[in-house]
Amino acid sequence: MNPKMAATHRDRFMASLDGGVAVFCTGSEQVRSRDTHFKFRPDSDFWYLTAFPEPDAVAVLRADNGTGHFVLFVRPRDPELETWNGRRAGVEGARRRYGADEAHPIEALDAELPALLKGASNLTYATGYDKDFDARLLGALRSMNERTREGVLGPVQVRDPAPQLHELRLHKQSDELDLMRQAAAVTNDAHRAAMKALSPGMFEFEIEAIVDGTFRAAGGWGPGYTTICASGDNANVLHYTTNDMAVRDGDLLLLDGGCEIEGYTADVTRTFPVSGSFSEPQRELYEVVLASELAGIEQVRPGESFDSVHATALRTLVTGMIEIGLLSGSVDEAIESGSYKPWFMHRTSHWLGLDVHDVGLYMDGAGSSRPLAEGMILTVEPGLYISADDTTAPERFRGIGVRIEDDVLVTADGHENLTAAIPKTIAEIEAAC
Repeated sequence: MNPKMAATHRDRFMASLDGGVAVFCTGSEQVRSRDTHFKFRPDSDFWYLTAFPEPDAVAVLRADNGTGHFVLFVRPRDPELETWNGRRAGVEGARRRYGADEAHPIEALDAELPALLKGASNLTYATGYDKDFDARLLGALRSMNERTREGVLGPVQVRDPAPQLHELRLHKQSDELDLMRQAAAVTNDAHRAAMKALSPGMFEFEIEAIVDGTFRAAGGWGPGYTTICASGDNANVLHYTTNDMAVRDGDLLLLDGGCEIEGYTADVTRTFPVSGSFSEPQRELYEVVLASELAGIEQVRPGESFDSVHATALRTLVTGMIEIGLLSGSVDEAIESGSYKPWFMHRTSHWLGLDVHDVGLYMDGAGSSRPLAEGMILTVEPGLYISADDTTAPERFRGIGVRIEDDVLVTADGHENLTAAIPKTIAEIEAAC
């Protein structure tokens, strides 16, 4: 994300501050083990508003008389530390490169914050994520309240940023859609490379390396979440990330992986045969899941409720389950009783964007499923999971797990499947393998 893109996001958000001030932290590097750290990734809200990539930074946004004021507190330049740990933008870089109206060393935050809070009618800040910073910020408010006799007035109300900020993030703008399409294109390359390379005797981690390597080779940040490479019965563990088993001839491989481009991630699942061809039981299950996924995608359009995507996909899935003998009775009875749940236990969709399970409400103020609107992106991902030790399922299906997932944009008059280019029909997958 470039700083101009973040500036647009800031302007839209600051219009909702109503004379208040907002504070956002990006977080610190986290220890992986002893003196090594996980690779730093900025907090999504902070990144959306600033495009500033470094840890230990705080943004203060203030709306005064219809104009916005953007202040960054950052790590100062330090040649010795930069030799060891990488270059910093510093205070001057925060202004020149990232568009801050004002910038200070992070060590000056406590001294400068009261002046930035002074006179603001309210404070927008997400409490509960960093207890140390919570205490620091509330301490600044308390010290201001103790000086009211001196005419020092600070915010009297603390508001959560989610109602305004997360709604902005939910409705993607054109520059965000460009990044989402880039992420989808690289994810297409990665899944195709995995299908082409897969052969019996390989290890799941070899496929993971191909996928994640493709993401990085294209300039992406890497996977937007830990890549799932689940062969055989491992596919029946929804969030399987061990990825350490040898793949066997005759099994399927469930690959759930999406590239992250400048913070925006794809989220795609494909299931394909290790041998290059589906067996008949695998084909039966796969066709049921595919029909369900296609039905769910067709339901995506403005005005339809979010829940209607799941309801449509579920009805198609249950119909197929009955046809292949996995369920008995009527479709309505199976849905009402939940008899399908041992084999399909999750919902069909979630929002997608800067986070793989992105922000934004799923219900409206009345408690009803909210209608879809242009600019929203959601996944559509039904599945069937029959464990090898499941004696309630027909024997021919045991040990098979199938999930198919695409990323779908709500457009003005329908939808766009951002990941449609990734092989999905049985004929396409067998050709790609």
